[in-house]
Amino acid sequence: MQTGMHTDTERCVRAVRSKDARFDGWFFTAVLTTRIYCRPSCPVVPPKPQNMIFYPSAAACQQAGFRACKRCRPDTSPGSPEWNQRADLTARAMRLIADGVVDREGVPGLAARLGYSTRQVERQLLAELGAGPLALARAQRAQTARVLIETTPLLMADVAFAAGFASVRTFNDTVREVYALSPSELRTRAPKDRVAGTTPGTLSLRLPFRTPLNPDNLFGHLAATAVPGVEEWQDGAYRRTLRLPYGHGIVALTPGPDHIACRLTLSDPRDLTVAISRCRRLLDLDADPTAIDGQLRADPLLAPLVDKAPGRRVPRTVDEAEFAVRAVLGQQVSTAAARTHAARLVTAHGEPVDDPEGGLTHLFPSTAALAAVDPRTLAMPGTRRTTFTTLVAHLADGSVNLGVECDWSETRARLLALPGFGPWTADVIAMRALGDPDAFLPTDLGIRRAAGELGLPSTPAALTARAAAWRPWRAYAVQYLWATDSHPINFLPV
Repeated sequence: MQTGMHTDTERCVRAVRSKDARFDGWFFTAVLTTRIYCRPSCPVVPPKPQNMIFYPSAAACQQAGFRACKRCRPDTSPGSPEWNQRADLTARAMRLIADGVVDREGVPGLAARLGYSTRQVERQLLAELGAGPLALARAQRAQTARVLIETTPLLMADVAFAAGFASVRTFNDTVREVYALSPSELRTRAPKDRVAGTTPGTLSLRLPFRTPLNPDNLFGHLAATAVPGVEEWQDGAYRRTLRLPYGHGIVALTPGPDHIACRLTLSDPRDLTVAISRCRRLLDLDADPTAIDGQLRADPLLAPLVDKAPGRRVPRTVDEAEFAVRAVLGQQVSTAAARTHAARLVTAHGEPVDDPEGGLTHLFPSTAALAAVDPRTLAMPGTRRTTFTTLVAHLADGSVNLGVECDWSETRARLLALPGFGPWTADVIAMRALGDPDAFLPTDLGIRRAAGELGLPSTPAALTARAAAWRPWRAYAVQYLWATDSHPINFLPV
């Protein structure tokens, strides 16, 4: 699959006729006779090819006057994997829009974060996606509104503002235009048990993904490295606290065969869109396992690992700065020791939260709070203490930016310039915090051990040369290599 697939009419028609769910999110099918748009896997009888037209985004379909199909709900497709595998202007803009930046800061704020003019950003998005940033954000607001309408008993006025609309009238008009139903009609059509008995402030929804998805290393890694008070594994779900733009939240994520069950408790419902986006990034749910595994399987020494457990994802993070701090705390110590160091920081400097359902007690400390920590209170070697204090100072003053809009290569170079940052620390941050799918860890002891057992080169230089054939998916190759070990990170907790 590739950029601009919607322009390959023949290939799109084949995908629609075969109802291939792998293409959901890559393009959307608009039907000229019904004025409805669908995902490729829509269960209805496919229209005639001459009645199909293809668009790269739901927003482009809506802008062209098409309404979302009520059967396949194309607005709930997994996101395009392109935005998490690219670092160009369009991809970074899409990550920011998903994180709610346009709703909070407008298009000028989006452009400022990207370092381009508003006109340049609008022109680029329109050229590639058929819709500008306002239309893309509007489509996202419509989807957020639908989730709130169908899964909560919130008053419609509260739904409107929680979803990011400036007025109830705009909310009503948008919902009618996109779904051909009024907000009240959408709620009437929703299954009654999805709204009845909902705890105030709590939302239950499904996070879709492209199959296959192997949950073992994904949830195993998150559970095995969980920081007490911030994260836990409880009753088959990974739970953690979230620091969000308008408040805080607690999320419980449970793996299922075709979706991730997501239960969110938010102090402010305006954070719903951001919370969903961050949970999807955490679990790497927009990845395209067909493309990734297909390329890694081409290496005869990796193929058995891929065939044994396909669909491995890269466990990422909901907070890039938090992960960078934890990466430093974990330098040259065991997983248990890293958790202990992080738990001490959380207890001393994290913000308390109330969790009536479990043992979560705090938000991970903000960079501002960590920058104010007295270095003498940190129980770690002097060199690592210097690394820690330098990192948090740069994060706090903005001279190092790990946000979704950052340029991966530039950020990696800035990290390597900090004292105590070697290639391993910079690359593990690139892989799990920045989301670079090609980040690689040739010096990692577990990777070198796995490489030697498989017959791959075990020296960093030779392994890097061999791994060139795995690009741009080397971060996923890391997951398959790590999985050869018996460490708890590789197993779904019991």
